[in-house]
Parts: sequence; structure tokens; C-alpha cells
Amino acid sequence: MTGAAWRIELELEPGRDDPVGEAARDALVARGVSMPGEVRSSRGFLLPAALRREDVERAIVDLLADPVTERALVVAPGAAPADGRKRLAVRRLAGVADPEGASAARALRLLSFPLGEEDRVESFRGLRLVGLEDVRPLLAAAARALANPVIEEVLPGDRPLGLHPAPRPRPAERREVPLREADEGRLAALSTEMGLALSAAEMAAIRDFFRAAGREPTDVELETLAQTWSEHCKHKTLTGPVHYRELAADGTVVAERHYRNLLKETVFAATRRLAPDWCWSVFADNAGVVALTDEIGIAVKVETHNHPSALDPYGGAGTGIGGVIRDILGTGLGARPFAATDVFCVGPAGLDPGELPPGTLPPDRILEGVVAGVRDYGNRMGIPTVAGTVVRHPGYVANPLVYAGCLGEIPRDCVDKAARPGDAIVAIGGRTGRDGIHGATFSSEALHEESETTDAAAVQIGDPITEKKVLDVLLEARDLGLYHAVTDCGAGGFSSAVGEMGEDCGAEVELSRAPLKYPGLGYWEIWISEAQERMVLAVPPESLDAFLARCAAHEVEASVLGRFTDDRTLRLRWHGEVVAELPMDFLHGGVPQPERLAELRRPKLAPTAWPEDADLRRLLLAALAHPSLASKEWVVRQYDHEVQGGTVVKPYQGPLGRGPGDGTVVKPRLELSAGVAIGCGLAPRIAEIDPWAGAACAIDEAVRNVVAAGGDPHRTALLDNFCWGDCRKPDRFGSLVAAAEACRDLALAYGAPFISGKDSLNNEYRVGGEERPIPPTLLCTAVAPVADTRRAATTPLKRSGDLLLLVGTTVAEAGGGSVAADLLGLADSQPPRPDLERAPALFDAVHQLLADGLAVACHDLAEGGLAAAAAEMVLGADRLGARLEVEQVPATGPRPLLGLLFAESPSRFLLEVAPADLAEAGSRLRGLPWAAVGEVTADSRLALLAGGREILGVAADELAEANGVQS
Repeated sequence: MTGAAWRIELELEPGRDDPVGEAARDALVARGVSMPGEVRSSRGFLLPAALRREDVERAIVDLLADPVTERALVVAPGAAPADGRKRLAVRRLAGVADPEGASAARALRLLSFPLGEEDRVESFRGLRLVGLEDVRPLLAAAARALANPVIEEVLPGDRPLGLHPAPRPRPAERREVPLREADEGRLAALSTEMGLALSAAEMAAIRDFFRAAGREPTDVELETLAQTWSEHCKHKTLTGPVHYRELAADGTVVAERHYRNLLKETVFAATRRLAPDWCWSVFADNAGVVALTDEIGIAVKVETHNHPSALDPYGGAGTGIGGVIRDILGTGLGARPFAATDVFCVGPAGLDPGELPPGTLPPDRILEGVVAGVRDYGNRMGIPTVAGTVVRHPGYVANPLVYAGCLGEIPRDCVDKAARPGDAIVAIGGRTGRDGIHGATFSSEALHEESETTDAAAVQIGDPITEKKVLDVLLEARDLGLYHAVTDCGAGGFSSAVGEMGEDCGAEVELSRAPLKYPGLGYWEIWISEAQERMVLAVPPESLDAFLARCAAHEVEASVLGRFTDDRTLRLRWHGEVVAELPMDFLHGGVPQPERLAELRRPKLAPTAWPEDADLRRLLLAALAHPSLASKEWVVRQYDHEVQGGTVVKPYQGPLGRGPGDGTVVKPRLELSAGVAIGCGLAPRIAEIDPWAGAACAIDEAVRNVVAAGGDPHRTALLDNFCWGDCRKPDRFGSLVAAAEACRDLALAYGAPFISGKDSLNNEYRVGGEERPIPPTLLCTAVAPVADTRRAATTPLKRSGDLLLLVGTTVAEAGGGSVAADLLGLADSQPPRPDLERAPALFDAVHQLLADGLAVACHDLAEGGLAAAAAEMVLGADRLGARLEVEQVPATGPRPLLGLLFAESPSRFLLEVAPADLAEAGSRLRGLPWAAVGEVTADSRLALLAGGREILGVAADELAEANGVQS
């Protein structure tokens, strides 16, 4: 039952455009609802019933409404609008965070309204369906079309709305869990009942530890061990021992290897061997740090938020970007975020509801939600989202992937940190609630058809305004030297943050001191909650008062939870009573690591058989419309990539702003001449055929991206993000081992160390007895310095009469290629592989041509090959075109026409060079595969020639239409 409340709806004045209402109407129509009129949206608020009407009306005028564009509807407590039968209300479920309502309550208190600290304001979305007499018959369709049932409900407008009741309190008494005498069956049942996601071996190890200790564990001790040992936090698969076998297509074992620690012997090993002095921090903190100048470093991190985004796309993606921003804030003594990235992998567009697995959202709705989540969080934080991509594949229908990245700048003397015994444990930022509980263990398991109901507590809602205030006070306190260490509350909340910071010393926490969103949380919920916008710091006693004063000045809530100790024990208290006491050695080193079997069966692949005849016009236009190549402007234009003023090379380029770029370039400080090139690569289609080749092509693409934008290949740093299926299955694990080996091989060959990474395993969807893994997906992110951003490169053509140089070898292989796979049916043929011996020299030569101004435009060849790259360079230009001679293309092996045009061989670039600079450019490229394959024209069209005869001519406007250009 809800408490009575004043209901306020703020609707746009008649005649004003209402895009929110239009989108709601479209969603209802798509669900088969007949809509005779328009839909008008409103912003709704529920205020405590104890307020007087004059207080409510003053709140509307002074704070809530825009007097120019909005009109207000006020409904008294216990009543409903007179036209309520034509209205719908979409509101968050009880217990789900409501940042807008909380902000309104805070603002009303600041304006001296009679609101107590425990009084709440709640927000909702209102919709008025013009032309309908009664919305109740539409409720079921509206719930599917307009709300996410995991976090929202749709109510008829003629039903009185009230405030949600406060959550029910949990028992506050210390609770022990009988474990010492439990057999295997009981251990497995306990893991399931408590949502621990621990294996039989792990539960047995915990039982044996407490047997030796002579006592039973408490509930919070089990929760702490489950969080710390979760796959999400411990990365047990990648850091454990592996027996790896490669099998021929007939099942014969052709190779066998053993790894004691897969990650250390592949990805880490390459970084250790390279050991460049410009890497300031690698795999040791929340983000990797590389040098930009002698005094300024760049912190880089990419995270995943896949399972939460499958349940609530908006909240999952928003808190994903919020979490990775906090990773940057929690690197060293704090880095200042200056750029963000995002990559989304979702199912195909336009799927009918009947084609979706039970309990899943449509891919289009997921994509709209994750884009909006990143948009709203990043834009409100004032951090430009500058790079990323969207991948569509049937394997992501039930399990989308959401990658969120962030870059920050940090002074060199702020890179190192350590909590010290005696330091106060201080939590700042948001309050703690039940949102996000068991997020770490939830992310360590597969999704299933009931995830949207059974795992709803794992969903978090972000509050970027609170995080912005945390950012401001943190950097100010850093520069004043007020703390020794900082980290964010990510997966596992306080448990992870305090447990990791105190690993080498010890920590003691009084959980009753944590500020709560509402009363009634149990101590174990407080400890593992993943409520957002929280950071934990180690503050020396002599700086504590000054630090708390700075927090108060910024209106950032700060609480002293305890202190770091010197006994290497984690000790938790609840109102003085000890509820947990775990030695750090067991907490961080006690997880068993059994050897796992990994197998990779090599498929028998035929050489690519390119068709001899094809409609080139149809094929090129279809390639440009392919989801891998189609314009992503509708995504990019929602992001503010200009905020902070440092974005030099943008996602879309050229005079018309419609040319897709490769990498982007951002200056972290406006006074610097140097900037950072950012690129990314992933090749899941190739990885399905050959996991080593898929990972290698992803890395090659990321490096190509930064080189094409002007980045230095000799100082390129890489990040790995592995998203895989259930690696307890040998075939899934085998493909992961092959990808990790590719990371090692390419890092060593390219001289590009990995500095940070993250894995997200168990990306499978289970329905009935069927298990559906995602495609093996490695996202590689590359960053490289651009010494002089005035030399940063872009893709659009620049001058009529210039020459076009193709650098790199084309091999007519098509396995996994987006155009070949989908448009020509060649998916199962031999996939491309980078040439590890030749590629580094090729990257260096291209970089020098760009740095010295000999090449004025550059585009890497990726999806769609040469034909698509040339078309995109034309798209970005203004009244310029290109003419290419296909027979001049440097190639190895067979030279089928379609292969020369559409093969996606790695390590290739299309450069624009002035005729006067051709000789010098050729000298720089000596010994490498290259050729002058065409020229820039003044006719705004793309012409393809074979033996001097034009075989295709397409106007730039037709290319743009096929690509879906909006500019």
C-alpha cells in the first residue's frame, strides 16, 4: 500500500513539439495499438500529503515547472485527474533508485520548504492519450511498449498515486550460517539460496576454513567471500591453470600446452617483455596509466555492464559509464576524466516479438536504451563521448554487450597510492540502498528466461549529478594532499573497495555508520550493496577535519566508517558487535584454482570462392547500408563530444560532418600541443571461425584506428576486454585461450603493451535445456599520443587532383567479413589474418607520412574493404569524388574483382597524397606493398575502373542515402 501524496504533472503547452510523446505513440502503434490522436507527455512528481496546497503551488512556480513551456496539473492526495481515464503513469517500482525525485526533495529543502529529512519526493512519467476514452484496455500493451518491467510499472491515470512505503527492515541480529557439517548437496543448496554463485570446490574450501577456525561463518562473511571470489572480481578463469588442446577438424589432437596462469603467461607476459618506460602503471590499479608528457599521464579503462543492461538497458548502460568514470577517479590518487567511449553489441534490427527468446527485450529497444543511458550520464557529467561503434549479430539477441570506457589525465606524482594503518576509512558520495545487491555474483552467472524477475535487485540507477560533485571534491582534495589512497565502490560495494584497499594492512568497519537511502537495511546488505556514485578513501587523521570540510563545501556526503589497521584482518562491526572477522590471506588468496580443460577444434575451411558476376552497384550500396557500415549518426549526435573543448578529431568528419572517422583525437588540456588518439576494434564474426584470427584482427583494427588518426605506433597502448560464453565448457574456454595467445603474439609483434583489461564470462542465455553463448568477442581499445594535434589526420578527401595510395596487401579471403558473410554467403571460408612481420613497418611508414604532412587524408580499410573505404572518404568530402583503378591494387594470391574490392584484409590504409609528394612518399614506403590506385576528382562521385574501363559510378548523394547519412 502506498502513502497519499500530492500529484503534479507538468505537460508542454499545446502546440509545442513533444518528441517524448511522439516516441510513446510510435511504440504503442508498433505494439498494434490503434491511436486516433496524439500522445502528450508530462513530467510527474509526488509530494508528501502533509504539504499545504500553497506549498505545492509555490514548489511548481519556484522549482519544478518551466513557466515558458509547461503547464501544471495539480491533483490532491487520494484523488485522480478528472480526465484520468485518458492518462497513463509510468513510475519506478518500490526500492528502485529515483535520482530525479531525490534531487527535487533536496532542492525543496534548500528552498526552505517544510520537508523533513525522511520525507521523500518521487518522480514519474505521465502520458495523455488524446482521442481515447479509456486507457485500461491498453494497459498490457502499454506495459510492454513503454516500460521496463524490471524497474517500472504502468498504471491507469484514474488511479490515485501515492508515495511508495519505506522498504521492510531486515533482521539486525548477527546471524550465523550452519556450514561446518554440510555435505556437498547442502553446500550447493546454500550457494543457490544465498545467491553466492560459488562452485562446489569453493564452498568446500570455505567449510574447511571455518572447521579449522572452530566456528560457523556469519552471513556477511559468506557474502564477502562470494563477492571477493566471484568471477567478476577475481577473474578465476583467466588467472587459473589451464590444460589447452588444439584439435583438427576430425578430432585429432595436434597441439597441447599447459598454463599455470593463463593471463600472466600471455597478455601480462608480453607487457613484461616489452616493459616500456612510458607505461607508468599496468594491471595494478583501477586503470592503466601511460605517459603523455614527462609530467602528465593518461589513465585508461574500459568496463563491461552486460547483464544489467540486458535487464534495464538505460540504467545498465548509464551505471556502466558512471562506474568506469569512477574507475578513472579511483586510479592513483585520482585522474580527471576528459573523454569517454562506448561499444554496443546487440541483435539484428526489426525482430518480431515472436522471434525473441522468453524474457528478453527487443534488440532495437535495448540499443535505444543503452544509447540513452550513456548519453544522459556522460552529457550530465560534462565528459565527451568521442569513440565507439555498434555491432549487430544474432548471437547478441538475448545477451547484449555494453562496453563503457573512460580516459583521464593525472599528474605523474599522483600515480602511486597506498592505504596506511591508522588512516580513516571515509565513504563519500551517494547513499547506500538495496539496488545492485549481488551484482558481482549476478554478473558471474549466465542469463536465463527468469532473470528479469529473479535478478532485478542487481539493477542500479545512476545519479550523474552526485558523481559530478564527487569528482569536483575529490580532485580538489587530491591537490591539497588530504588523502593517501582512493578507490571506487564498484562490484561488491564496500566489500570490494575496503577489502582491496586493506589487503596489505587490514581494516575495521562499523557498518551502522554508513548513510542509507532508507532505513531497514541489514548489515550484510550495506556491506555488499552496489549503490552508485560512492568512493572510499584512506584519510590520515591529521587531514580528516579538512577533508570533511571540503566535502561539506561541495555538498558531498562523507562518513567515517572505520580505520585501516596493521593486523591484516578484515573486521566488521554492527553497532559495536563483531559480525565478520576474516584474515586477508584467506579472503584474497584462499580461492581454490583447479586446472581447467580448454579445447579448440580447428574447422576445415575452403578457400573463398568469390562470385565472378555480381551487380556492383547493388553490392556497394547494400554494403554501405549493412549494420556494420551504416551511419551511426543517430547515436553520435546524441552525445556531447565537444564539451571541455578538447576534441580535435571527431567521430564524424569533413565540411559536411558526415564522413565516418577511424580514430578520434582529444587534448586532455587545452594548453598542450599533444593529444591522445583513441581507437577500437572487434571482429566477432571472424572469431566464430578462428578465435586467434578474430582477436588478432580486432587488435590490428584498433592499432590501425589510432595510426590513421595520427597516433604514434611506437607508443601505442592496448586494453583487452574479453566477453565470452561459459568457460567451464572446454570448447568455450579453448577459444578464449586462443584469443589470449593472439593478444600476446600481436602485442610483441607490434611493440604495443596491454596496460589494462577486463573479462566478462558466462555470457550465455539459458532457456529450457538450451544454452546460447554469444560469439567470442574481444574488444581491443588502443590509445596513442599525437605529438602535435595540428597534424592529426582525418578521413575525408581534401583536394581535387591528389593521388590515392593503397598501402598494404589485399588477400582475397572473406571468412567472417561483414559484406561477404551476409551479402555473398561466404561466411564459412578462410578468414583474414594479419601479417605480423610486415604490419609494424607499415604502421610506422604511414605514421611518418601523416606526421610530416605528406599524406593529407587517411582511412583504414575495414568492413566492406577498399570499396567501402573509398565511398566513406567521398562521403566526408564537399564536392569531391574519387576514381580508383582496381587492377592496381597490391594483392597476394588470386585477384578476383570482388575480392579486391570487398575483402577485409587487415593492416591496410588508403592515403591521399599530393602529386608533388608522390616520389617522397614512395621512398618512405620502399619495401612495403603499396600502389597509386586512383585520384581525387571534382565530380562528387565514386568511380571504379578495371583496366581503364569504368565498371561502376555512383554519385555521392546516392552513397549517402544508402549509408543513412542524416547530416
